[in-house]
Amino acid sequence: MQFIHCDICKKQIPNPISGRTIFYHREFALCEACKDDLEAAIKQTVRTKVPFDFSWYEKLRIDLLQEGAKKNKIVVKH
Repeated sequence: MQFIHCDICKKQIPNPISGRTIFYHREFALCEACKDDLEAAIKQTVRTKVPFDFSWYEKLRIDLLQEGAKKNKIVVKH
């Protein structure tokens, strides 16, 4: 049995299946709950930013992941 820990919330992910129970973004391994939080946080920003550009999108995603790793949670702003 293999165990991996989420880099954001530090919870253990038993029997990880890539793309189903664990998701990778650069050097970060995310559980499903943290991935959902990341997508929700990005969605709020993408809706207000025009025009869309992949450079700020990728920077936003990495910034959210780094901040989340420090705080053990990805903050979703409503």
